[in-house]
Amino acid sequence: MCRWLAYTGSPVLLTNVLYTPVHSLIDQSLHSKLGAETTNGDGFGIGWYDGAPAPGVFRSIEPAWNDQNLRELAGHISSHLFFAHIRAAIGSAVQQTNCHPFRYGQWLFMHNGFIDGFAAIKRDLVLAVDESLFPQIKGQADTEVLFYLALTFGLADDPPDAVARAIGFVEACGRQRGVTDPFQGTIATSDGESLWAFRYSSAGRSRSLFFSRDARTVKRQYPERPALQQLSDDARFVVSEPIGDLPGAWAELPEASYGVVSKAGDQLLPFTPTPPSKARLRPANPSATQPRPQATLTSQPPPPTTAPISRPIASSATAAGPGAGGVPGGGRAGDRDRHERGGELVGEPVLDVDQPPDPGPAPPGCPSCPRRGRHWSAPVPRRWPGHARCRSPRTR
Repeated sequence: MCRWLAYTGSPVLLTNVLYTPVHSLIDQSLHSKLGAETTNGDGFGIGWYDGAPAPGVFRSIEPAWNDQNLRELAGHISSHLFFAHIRAAIGSAVQQTNCHPFRYGQWLFMHNGFIDGFAAIKRDLVLAVDESLFPQIKGQADTEVLFYLALTFGLADDPPDAVARAIGFVEACGRQRGVTDPFQGTIATSDGESLWAFRYSSAGRSRSLFFSRDARTVKRQYPERPALQQLSDDARFVVSEPIGDLPGAWAELPEASYGVVSKAGDQLLPFTPTPPSKARLRPANPSATQPRPQATLTSQPPPPTTAPISRPIASSATAAGPGAGGVPGGGRAGDRDRHERGGELVGEPVLDVDQPPDPGPAPPGCPSCPRRGRHWSAPVPRRWPGHARCRSPRTR
Protein backbone atom coordinates (compact mmCIF):
# COMPACT_ATOMS: atom_id res chain seq x y z
CA MET A 1 0.00 0.00 0.00
CA CYS A 2 1.81 3.19 1.22
CA ARG A 3 4.01 4.27 4.10
CA TRP A 4 3.94 7.58 5.93
CA LEU A 5 5.56 9.53 8.76
CA ALA A 6 4.41 12.51 10.83
CA TYR A 7 6.50 14.51 13.30
CA THR A 8 5.71 17.24 15.83
CA GLY A 9 8.08 18.80 18.35
CA SER A 10 11.04 21.15 18.23
CA PRO A 11 12.18 22.07 14.68
CA VAL A 12 14.33 19.39 13.06
CA LEU A 13 16.04 19.13 9.69
CA LEU A 14 14.00 16.84 7.46
CA THR A 15 17.04 14.96 6.20
CA ASN A 16 17.79 13.79 9.77
CA VAL A 17 14.40 12.06 9.84
CA LEU A 18 13.85 10.98 6.23
CA TYR A 19 17.37 9.78 5.32
CA THR A 20 19.65 9.35 8.33
CA PRO A 21 17.97 6.71 10.58
CA VAL A 22 18.23 2.98 10.03
CA HIS A 23 15.23 1.80 8.02
CA SER A 24 14.28 5.40 7.30
CA LEU A 25 11.20 6.30 5.31
CA ILE A 26 13.34 6.60 2.17
CA ASP A 27 14.67 3.09 2.80
CA GLN A 28 11.07 1.88 3.25
CA SER A 29 10.25 3.12 -0.26
CA LEU A 30 12.39 0.20 -1.47
CA HIS A 31 12.37 -2.22 1.45
CA SER A 32 9.14 -2.00 3.43
CA LYS A 33 8.81 -4.73 6.05
CA LEU A 34 5.24 -4.28 7.25
CA GLY A 35 3.48 -2.88 4.20
CA ALA A 36 1.24 -4.68 1.74
CA GLU A 37 3.99 -4.15 -0.86
CA THR A 38 7.73 -4.14 -0.37
CA THR A 39 8.29 -1.30 -2.84
CA ASN A 40 6.52 2.06 -2.64
CA GLY A 41 7.79 3.81 -5.74
CA ASP A 42 4.74 5.52 -7.27
CA GLY A 43 5.63 8.98 -6.04
CA PHE A 44 5.99 10.77 -2.73
CA GLY A 45 5.14 13.99 -0.98
CA ILE A 46 6.16 16.12 1.96
CA GLY A 47 4.20 18.86 3.71
CA TRP A 48 5.65 21.14 6.38
CA TYR A 49 4.75 24.09 8.59
CA ASP A 50 7.27 26.91 8.90
CA GLY A 51 5.39 29.99 10.02
CA ALA A 52 3.97 30.83 6.58
CA PRO A 53 0.20 31.39 6.24
CA ALA A 54 -0.19 27.91 4.75
CA PRO A 55 1.96 24.78 4.90
CA GLY A 56 4.43 24.06 2.15
CA VAL A 57 3.94 21.02 -0.05
CA PHE A 58 6.28 19.26 -2.46
CA ARG A 59 5.07 16.22 -4.41
CA SER A 60 6.52 14.19 -7.23
CA ILE A 61 5.82 11.00 -9.18
CA GLU A 62 9.49 10.00 -8.98
CA PRO A 63 10.49 7.21 -6.57
CA ALA A 64 11.53 8.76 -3.29
CA TRP A 65 14.85 6.87 -3.25
CA ASN A 66 15.84 8.38 -6.59
CA ASP A 67 14.72 12.00 -6.37
CA GLN A 68 17.56 14.48 -6.00
CA ASN A 69 15.20 17.40 -5.47
CA LEU A 70 13.75 15.75 -2.38
CA ARG A 71 17.22 15.16 -0.97
CA GLU A 72 18.15 18.79 -1.64
CA LEU A 73 15.01 20.19 -0.01
CA ALA A 74 15.26 17.86 2.99
CA GLY A 75 18.75 19.20 3.67
CA HIS A 76 17.48 22.79 3.90
CA ILE A 77 14.01 22.59 5.49
CA SER A 78 13.57 22.60 9.25
CA SER A 79 10.08 22.25 10.68
CA HIS A 80 8.35 21.72 13.99
CA LEU A 81 5.55 19.73 12.30
CA PHE A 82 5.76 17.91 9.00
CA PHE A 83 4.30 14.99 7.01
CA ALA A 84 6.06 12.62 4.61
CA HIS A 85 4.38 10.01 2.42
CA ILE A 86 5.63 7.38 -0.05
CA ARG A 87 3.05 5.93 -2.42
CA ALA A 88 2.18 2.54 -3.88
CA ALA A 89 -0.74 3.19 -6.23
CA ILE A 90 -3.46 0.55 -6.50
CA GLY A 91 -6.37 2.28 -8.23
CA SER A 92 -5.58 5.80 -9.41
CA ALA A 93 -3.02 7.10 -11.88
CA VAL A 94 0.57 7.89 -10.98
CA GLN A 95 0.40 11.68 -11.15
CA GLN A 96 1.25 14.57 -8.87
CA THR A 97 -2.37 15.45 -8.08
CA ASN A 98 -2.81 11.95 -6.61
CA CYS A 99 0.25 12.13 -4.34
CA HIS A 100 -0.14 12.79 -0.61
CA PRO A 101 -0.28 14.86 1.52
CA PHE A 102 -3.28 16.91 0.42
CA ARG A 103 -3.60 20.51 1.52
CA TYR A 104 -6.49 22.92 2.05
CA GLY A 105 -5.88 26.16 3.90
CA GLN A 106 -3.99 25.30 7.09
CA TRP A 107 -4.84 21.61 6.85
CA LEU A 108 -2.73 18.67 5.70
CA PHE A 109 -4.14 15.19 5.21
CA MET A 110 -2.63 11.83 4.23
CA HIS A 111 -3.79 8.22 4.26
CA ASN A 112 -2.49 4.69 3.87
CA GLY A 113 -5.19 2.29 2.70
CA PHE A 114 -8.09 2.38 0.28
CA ILE A 115 -11.84 2.74 -0.16
CA ASP A 116 -13.06 -0.57 -1.52
CA GLY A 117 -15.49 -0.24 -4.43
CA PHE A 118 -14.49 3.41 -4.85
CA ALA A 119 -15.44 3.49 -8.54
CA ALA A 120 -18.98 2.38 -7.70
CA ILE A 121 -19.55 4.91 -4.91
CA LYS A 122 -17.38 7.82 -6.08
CA ARG A 123 -20.37 9.74 -7.43
CA ASP A 124 -22.24 9.36 -4.13
CA LEU A 125 -19.20 10.60 -2.21
CA VAL A 126 -18.29 13.63 -4.31
CA LEU A 127 -21.91 14.80 -4.44
CA ALA A 128 -21.82 14.97 -0.63
CA VAL A 129 -18.83 17.36 -0.70
CA ASP A 130 -19.75 20.97 0.01
CA GLU A 131 -20.17 22.91 -3.24
CA SER A 132 -17.59 25.49 -2.14
CA LEU A 133 -15.00 22.72 -1.69
CA PHE A 134 -15.83 20.63 -4.75
CA PRO A 135 -13.73 22.71 -7.23
CA GLN A 136 -10.64 22.05 -5.09
CA ILE A 137 -10.64 18.32 -5.90
CA LYS A 138 -7.87 18.06 -8.49
CA GLY A 139 -7.02 14.35 -8.71
CA GLN A 140 -8.53 10.87 -8.78
CA ALA A 141 -7.41 9.48 -5.43
CA ASP A 142 -9.95 8.18 -2.92
CA THR A 143 -7.95 9.89 -0.17
CA GLU A 144 -8.55 13.33 -1.64
CA VAL A 145 -12.31 12.74 -1.72
CA LEU A 146 -12.15 11.48 1.88
CA PHE A 147 -10.28 14.64 2.87
CA TYR A 148 -12.91 16.94 1.38
CA LEU A 149 -15.67 14.90 2.95
CA ALA A 150 -14.01 15.43 6.33
CA LEU A 151 -13.74 19.16 5.62
CA THR A 152 -17.43 19.18 4.68
CA PHE A 153 -18.32 17.44 7.95
CA GLY A 154 -16.44 19.98 10.08
CA LEU A 155 -12.75 19.03 10.17
CA ALA A 156 -11.81 22.56 11.22
CA ASP A 157 -14.16 22.45 14.23
CA ASP A 158 -13.91 18.87 15.50
CA PRO A 159 -11.41 16.66 13.61
CA PRO A 160 -12.27 13.32 15.29
CA ASP A 161 -15.98 13.81 14.73
CA ALA A 162 -15.46 14.93 11.11
CA VAL A 163 -13.28 11.92 10.26
CA ALA A 164 -15.77 9.61 12.01
CA ARG A 165 -18.63 11.05 9.95
CA ALA A 166 -16.62 10.88 6.71
CA ILE A 167 -15.69 7.21 7.19
CA GLY A 168 -19.23 6.43 8.37
CA PHE A 169 -20.58 7.96 5.19
CA VAL A 170 -18.12 5.94 3.08
CA GLU A 171 -19.17 2.72 4.81
CA ALA A 172 -22.88 3.44 4.41
CA CYS A 173 -22.51 4.23 0.69
CA GLY A 174 -20.33 1.17 0.12
CA ARG A 175 -22.63 -1.26 1.88
CA GLN A 176 -25.60 0.15 0.02
CA ARG A 177 -23.74 -0.86 -3.15
CA GLY A 178 -22.93 -4.33 -1.86
CA VAL A 179 -19.37 -3.69 -0.59
CA THR A 180 -18.78 -5.71 2.57
CA ASP A 181 -15.76 -3.83 3.98
CA PRO A 182 -15.65 -0.38 2.38
CA PHE A 183 -12.82 1.27 4.34
CA GLN A 184 -9.26 0.33 5.21
CA GLY A 185 -6.48 2.54 6.44
CA THR A 186 -4.58 4.87 8.69
CA ILE A 187 -4.93 8.64 8.53
CA ALA A 188 -2.94 11.66 9.68
CA THR A 189 -4.20 15.23 9.64
CA SER A 190 -3.03 18.52 11.14
CA ASP A 191 -3.82 22.22 11.29
CA GLY A 192 -0.24 23.20 12.13
CA GLU A 193 -0.85 23.22 15.87
CA SER A 194 -2.05 19.70 16.69
CA LEU A 195 -1.67 16.29 15.10
CA TRP A 196 -4.41 13.63 14.82
CA ALA A 197 -3.69 10.04 13.78
CA PHE A 198 -6.38 7.38 13.13
CA ARG A 199 -6.26 3.63 12.67
CA TYR A 200 -9.43 1.90 11.53
CA SER A 201 -10.78 -0.58 8.98
CA SER A 202 -14.27 -1.94 8.34
CA ALA A 203 -12.92 -5.50 8.60
CA GLY A 204 -11.02 -4.82 11.83
CA ARG A 205 -7.59 -5.53 10.26
CA SER A 206 -6.03 -2.12 9.73
CA ARG A 207 -2.65 -1.25 8.27
CA SER A 208 0.19 -0.94 10.80
CA LEU A 209 0.68 2.31 12.72
CA PHE A 210 3.11 3.17 15.55
CA PHE A 211 3.85 6.17 17.73
CA SER A 212 7.03 6.99 19.62
CA ARG A 213 7.01 6.74 23.37
CA ASP A 214 7.60 9.73 25.63
CA ALA A 215 10.71 11.52 24.39
CA ARG A 216 12.22 11.91 27.88
CA THR A 217 12.01 8.18 28.46
CA VAL A 218 13.60 7.37 25.11
CA LYS A 219 16.42 9.87 25.65
CA ARG A 220 17.23 8.32 29.03
CA GLN A 221 17.16 4.88 27.41
CA TYR A 222 19.60 5.92 24.63
CA PRO A 223 21.90 8.59 26.04
CA GLU A 224 24.57 7.78 23.44
CA ARG A 225 22.36 8.92 20.52
CA PRO A 226 23.05 12.63 19.83
CA ALA A 227 20.11 12.93 17.42
CA LEU A 228 17.71 11.86 20.14
CA GLN A 229 19.19 14.22 22.70
CA GLN A 230 18.46 17.16 20.39
CA LEU A 231 14.74 16.45 20.39
CA SER A 232 12.43 18.42 22.67
CA ASP A 233 10.68 16.64 25.50
CA ASP A 234 7.33 16.98 23.71
CA ALA A 235 8.59 15.50 20.41
CA ARG A 236 6.44 12.74 18.93
CA PHE A 237 6.65 10.58 15.81
CA VAL A 238 3.77 8.66 14.22
CA VAL A 239 4.89 6.18 11.56
CA SER A 240 3.62 3.29 9.46
CA GLU A 241 6.80 1.37 10.37
CA PRO A 242 9.31 2.10 13.14
CA ILE A 243 12.43 3.95 12.03
CA GLY A 244 15.84 3.65 13.62
CA ASP A 245 17.27 0.79 15.61
CA LEU A 246 15.51 1.67 18.87
CA PRO A 247 13.90 -1.30 20.62
CA GLY A 248 11.34 -0.19 23.18
CA ALA A 249 10.97 3.26 21.64
CA TRP A 250 7.75 2.46 19.74
CA ALA A 251 4.20 1.42 20.63
CA GLU A 252 1.55 0.22 18.20
CA LEU A 253 -1.62 2.26 17.93
CA PRO A 254 -4.50 -0.08 18.83
CA GLU A 255 -7.09 -1.12 16.27
CA ALA A 256 -10.06 1.29 15.99
CA SER A 257 -8.42 4.12 17.88
CA TYR A 258 -6.96 7.57 17.34
CA GLY A 259 -4.31 9.68 18.98
CA VAL A 260 -4.04 13.44 19.51
CA VAL A 261 -0.74 15.26 20.01
CA SER A 262 -1.24 18.87 21.10
CA LYS A 263 -0.03 21.50 23.51
CA ALA A 264 -2.83 20.52 25.86
CA GLY A 265 -1.37 17.04 26.11
CA ASP A 266 -1.38 13.72 24.26
CA GLN A 267 -4.41 11.45 24.23
CA LEU A 268 -5.22 7.97 22.96
CA LEU A 269 -8.95 7.34 22.44
CA PRO A 270 -11.24 4.75 20.81
CA PHE A 271 -12.55 5.50 17.34
CA THR A 272 -15.97 4.58 15.93
CA PRO A 273 -17.35 5.85 12.60
CA THR A 274 -20.58 7.81 12.74
CA PRO A 275 -23.19 6.56 10.23
CA PRO A 276 -25.09 9.24 8.33
CA SER A 277 -28.78 9.92 8.58
CA LYS A 278 -30.87 8.21 5.93
CA ALA A 279 -31.68 11.60 4.43
CA ARG A 280 -28.06 11.99 3.30
CA LEU A 281 -27.94 8.67 1.47
CA ARG A 282 -28.90 8.50 -2.18
CA PRO A 283 -30.78 5.39 -3.34
CA ALA A 284 -28.57 2.91 -5.16
CA ASN A 285 -31.01 2.97 -8.08
CA PRO A 286 -32.95 6.26 -7.96
CA SER A 287 -35.11 5.32 -10.94
CA ALA A 288 -36.39 2.26 -9.05
CA THR A 289 -37.85 4.39 -6.27
CA GLN A 290 -39.46 7.01 -8.45
CA PRO A 291 -42.32 6.30 -10.90
CA ARG A 292 -41.60 7.14 -14.47
CA PRO A 293 -43.76 9.90 -15.92
CA GLN A 294 -46.51 8.50 -18.14
CA ALA A 295 -47.22 10.04 -21.50
CA THR A 296 -50.75 11.42 -21.79
CA LEU A 297 -52.66 10.90 -25.02
CA THR A 298 -55.65 12.89 -26.09
CA SER A 299 -58.59 10.96 -27.48
CA GLN A 300 -58.64 13.00 -30.66
CA PRO A 301 -56.00 15.19 -32.28
CA PRO A 302 -56.65 18.94 -32.11
CA PRO A 303 -58.41 20.40 -35.13
CA PRO A 304 -56.15 22.07 -37.69
CA THR A 305 -55.84 25.78 -37.44
CA THR A 306 -56.75 27.45 -40.69
CA ALA A 307 -56.50 30.94 -42.05
CA PRO A 308 -58.59 32.41 -44.88
CA ILE A 309 -56.99 32.28 -48.26
CA SER A 310 -56.38 35.80 -49.45
CA ARG A 311 -56.46 34.97 -53.11
CA PRO A 312 -56.99 31.75 -55.07
CA ILE A 313 -54.25 29.84 -56.82
CA ALA A 314 -55.04 28.25 -60.18
CA SER A 315 -55.35 24.52 -59.79
CA SER A 316 -54.10 23.63 -63.23
CA ALA A 317 -52.58 25.09 -66.35
CA THR A 318 -55.92 24.92 -68.19
CA ALA A 319 -57.77 26.78 -65.46
CA ALA A 320 -55.41 29.75 -65.70
CA GLY A 321 -54.88 30.58 -69.32
CA PRO A 322 -52.34 32.89 -70.93
CA GLY A 323 -54.36 35.89 -69.91
CA ALA A 324 -54.44 35.06 -66.24
CA GLY A 325 -51.03 36.43 -65.46
CA GLY A 326 -49.14 36.75 -68.74
CA VAL A 327 -46.84 33.91 -67.84
CA PRO A 328 -46.15 31.24 -70.43
CA GLY A 329 -47.58 27.96 -69.18
CA GLY A 330 -50.32 29.67 -67.13
CA GLY A 331 -50.56 30.89 -63.54
CA ARG A 332 -49.80 34.27 -62.02
CA ALA A 333 -46.24 35.52 -61.88
CA GLY A 334 -46.38 36.09 -58.11
CA ASP A 335 -47.55 32.56 -57.38
CA ARG A 336 -44.95 31.02 -59.64
CA ASP A 337 -42.22 33.16 -58.19
CA ARG A 338 -43.14 32.17 -54.67
CA HIS A 339 -43.29 28.52 -55.68
CA GLU A 340 -39.78 28.52 -57.19
CA ARG A 341 -38.19 30.54 -54.38
CA GLY A 342 -39.46 28.12 -51.76
CA GLY A 343 -40.91 31.05 -49.81
CA GLU A 344 -43.94 30.89 -47.56
CA LEU A 345 -47.21 31.41 -49.35
CA VAL A 346 -49.05 34.19 -47.61
CA GLY A 347 -52.63 33.19 -47.03
CA GLU A 348 -52.09 29.43 -47.39
CA PRO A 349 -53.90 27.25 -44.79
CA VAL A 350 -51.80 26.23 -41.78
CA LEU A 351 -52.32 22.47 -41.59
CA ASP A 352 -51.12 19.61 -39.47
CA VAL A 353 -48.30 17.94 -41.42
CA ASP A 354 -49.05 14.65 -39.70
CA GLN A 355 -52.45 14.66 -41.37
CA PRO A 356 -51.85 16.33 -44.78
CA PRO A 357 -54.75 17.06 -47.08
CA ASP A 358 -55.32 15.26 -50.35
CA PRO A 359 -52.49 15.84 -52.77
CA GLY A 360 -53.27 18.22 -55.57
CA PRO A 361 -52.09 18.52 -59.16
CA ALA A 362 -48.76 20.06 -60.00
CA PRO A 363 -48.82 23.85 -59.82
CA PRO A 364 -48.03 25.84 -62.95
CA GLY A 365 -44.42 26.62 -63.62
CA CYS A 366 -43.09 23.37 -62.20
CA PRO A 367 -42.96 21.05 -65.21
CA SER A 368 -39.79 19.20 -64.13
CA CYS A 369 -40.80 18.58 -60.55
CA PRO A 370 -39.94 14.92 -59.67
CA ARG A 371 -43.10 14.67 -57.52
CA ARG A 372 -45.44 16.20 -60.07
CA GLY A 373 -49.01 15.48 -59.15
CA ARG A 374 -48.11 14.75 -55.46
CA HIS A 375 -47.97 18.08 -53.64
CA TRP A 376 -48.80 19.07 -50.10
CA SER A 377 -50.72 22.23 -49.54
CA ALA A 378 -49.02 23.02 -46.21
CA PRO A 379 -46.66 25.99 -46.26
CA VAL A 380 -42.95 25.38 -45.91
CA PRO A 381 -40.58 27.67 -43.99
CA ARG A 382 -38.48 29.98 -46.11
CA ARG A 383 -35.32 28.10 -45.18
CA TRP A 384 -36.53 24.95 -46.93
CA PRO A 385 -34.08 24.43 -49.80
CA GLY A 386 -36.71 23.19 -52.29
CA HIS A 387 -40.14 24.09 -53.62
CA ALA A 388 -42.71 25.54 -51.29
CA ARG A 389 -45.53 23.20 -52.16
CA CYS A 390 -43.86 19.88 -52.95
CA ARG A 391 -40.61 20.14 -50.96
CA SER A 392 -38.65 18.76 -53.91
CA PRO A 393 -35.15 20.01 -54.61
CA ARG A 394 -34.77 22.74 -57.18
CA THR A 395 -34.43 21.44 -60.72
CA ARG A 396 -33.76 24.65 -62.60
